[in-house]
Amino acid sequence: MVSPRLRSLLQPVLGLIAFAASSLTAHAWWNDEWSLRRELTVDATALAATAPAGTDASDARPVLVRLHDGNFQFPQAQESGADLRFVAADEKTVLVHHIERYDSLLNEAFVWVKIPALKSGAKVSFWLYYGNAQAPAVADSKATYDEATRLVYHFGETGAPFDATRNVNNAANAGTPVVGSLIGPGYRLIGSGPVRIPVSDSLKRANGEAYTWSAWIKPTAEAARAVVYSWGDRDNGFEIGLAKGVPYFEVHDGAASGRSPVGAPLALGAWKHLAVVSAEGVTTLFVDGAVYAKLDRPVPSLTDGALLGADATGGNGLVGEIDELQISNTARSVGWVKLAAVTESGSPESQKVFIYGAEEAAGGGGHSAMLEHVMLFGDIAQDMMFDGWIAVGCCVIMMVVGWVVALKKFAYLKRTEKGTAEFLRRWKTVSSDLTVIDHGDAANVKSLGGTVADEDLQALMQESPLYHIYHIGSEEIHQRIISKRGFNGLSGRSITAIKASLDAGLTREVHRLNSGLVSLTIGIAGGPYVGLMGTVVGVMITFAVIAKTGQVEVNSIAPGIASALLATVFGLLVAIPALFLYSFLNSRIKDAVSDMQLFIDEFITKMAEFYPETDARNATANKQENAAR
Repeated sequence: MVSPRLRSLLQPVLGLIAFAASSLTAHAWWNDEWSLRRELTVDATALAATAPAGTDASDARPVLVRLHDGNFQFPQAQESGADLRFVAADEKTVLVHHIERYDSLLNEAFVWVKIPALKSGAKVSFWLYYGNAQAPAVADSKATYDEATRLVYHFGETGAPFDATRNVNNAANAGTPVVGSLIGPGYRLIGSGPVRIPVSDSLKRANGEAYTWSAWIKPTAEAARAVVYSWGDRDNGFEIGLAKGVPYFEVHDGAASGRSPVGAPLALGAWKHLAVVSAEGVTTLFVDGAVYAKLDRPVPSLTDGALLGADATGGNGLVGEIDELQISNTARSVGWVKLAAVTESGSPESQKVFIYGAEEAAGGGGHSAMLEHVMLFGDIAQDMMFDGWIAVGCCVIMMVVGWVVALKKFAYLKRTEKGTAEFLRRWKTVSSDLTVIDHGDAANVKSLGGTVADEDLQALMQESPLYHIYHIGSEEIHQRIISKRGFNGLSGRSITAIKASLDAGLTREVHRLNSGLVSLTIGIAGGPYVGLMGTVVGVMITFAVIAKTGQVEVNSIAPGIASALLATVFGLLVAIPALFLYSFLNSRIKDAVSDMQLFIDEFITKMAEFYPETDARNATANKQENAAR
């Protein structure tokens, strides 16, 4: 048996196999063009204690789906989330949804899905499908909410809050946005400067009509009167707020005016769900889904605009944050309010009500024979013995080392090739007259005779092996100029000596280019042998066990042989990619060496041309003079 520690170290290598095995499912697949899905369940049984029997926990309302890298593979979905689809349990009905926020960089998304009506003490399941790069966007916020929902602010805009419903009850002005609130972005309330909600036909209501208001708030400062939402005045109006941390609502309707009873104050800095439901002359205040206070007064008529975060004077507002404001012209049930308070909170309690199932991979094509074959590798690995895990471990080490070296070498060659291209472009100018380089000035040599003043380009060229060889040649010429008084050119012996220095530089550059490639050759040569050794030992042990037990059935032989052969598979997985990588890298290195050899020949020729000995210069001048006569 393999030790638990060794198994834990090697298990990630077979993670893909385990994932493929867990992806098989007996359920039908809605559409084969989507490669991944996850079952989601809203379980209202946990709410039965607080919701009266027989009441709806959800009147076909949207529920919040929180996606993060723990329950959703963002790299497999489109960057905008356009391929998200929510399908009912019948695998036919596509549920309406819309995206409040989708950030593939931060791996965070908030999606609202309209699920079927959910009775108290019941469950409803549906599927989240994704993984289709060609799928068009179908999100529709207007269709997500029912006719009774008159206003929904997600506060995800940079400007004035935008109504997500079809009623277009957008705010008249912007407030102070908060990037990271309870559900994506939110709004910061500062006690004054309210957000104004203009009156509209969809928001107008007569005295005593059913009404529901709900929002998430986080107070950060205590005040004698901290208004969250208000409309009207003392003669005809309505107000929701906190009084020294105590939630309240006030009804102003002449003789029928009143204020909700006092309860326990809210803690500062904590998110709380407030809801006010009015029906049949009774108005109820809920805090986190539980009844907090009741008042035998209906909500009065509304004919004017409303204010968010202040009263009619523009002050006395709540200091804190607000998120997810909803207004409906119907009385939502106790279960509806409780479901919203729990599922939207993101608390541990919400995880008991909103359950994320295991992810399943590959739609109709995922049930193919290929995936079943991949799954078999997981079963084979379970039967692998200790010696096999040692061979696999050695192969994994060689694979990791080889790939790391290859990646580094690819990056190095890319830098050298870019530097060489830039150097050769500048060298064309210098090679036409090598004497433009002042060999008494190191900066002039470094800048190729002043043709490269940009320090970034100089740094890029210094990555090139040709630049290193050029610098060696320039240094050699410089040493001979300063070592002789009255420099009269380079003799044949000097040119031969300089060429020897250039060849030495070439050898060092070749060593630098080839450094580390030995790890790939070790993988090519050693990987199969290490895997073969694991296979041979595994087969020997299998036959030894057969001889000892006397069992010669196929079922007793096959698992051991299969697990032993898995070691050879890993050895080949090391050697085959290493062989291709080595061949490709070696060809690029040979091209670089050829460039260096050609450059050395060109440099020597140019050096001999522009630095001839004095006698040779005189002879050439005399010949030219005689020819002119």
